[in-house]
Amino acid sequence: MGKTCQLQVRRLAGVIVLLGLVLGVVVSRWFLLIVGFVGLNLIQSSFTDVCPAEKFLPRCGTDAPPAGSD
Repeated sequence: MGKTCQLQVRRLAGVIVLLGLVLGVVVSRWFLLIVGFVGLNLIQSSFTDVCPAEKFLPRCGTDAPPAGSD
């Protein structure tokens, strides 16, 4: 996995945590489960080196080289 994809995975995790936190405070405390799930997934991926987002994001073109970088 390239450095660009690693940054995208971290950014995605941060956005989901912040969104879950805001929704948990404003809408319903049940949204805090999202924060817990993301945290558990980050801990699990640090031990197993398996992260679903790493499999999904490269398919979206986040690891593609910049245009004209031949």
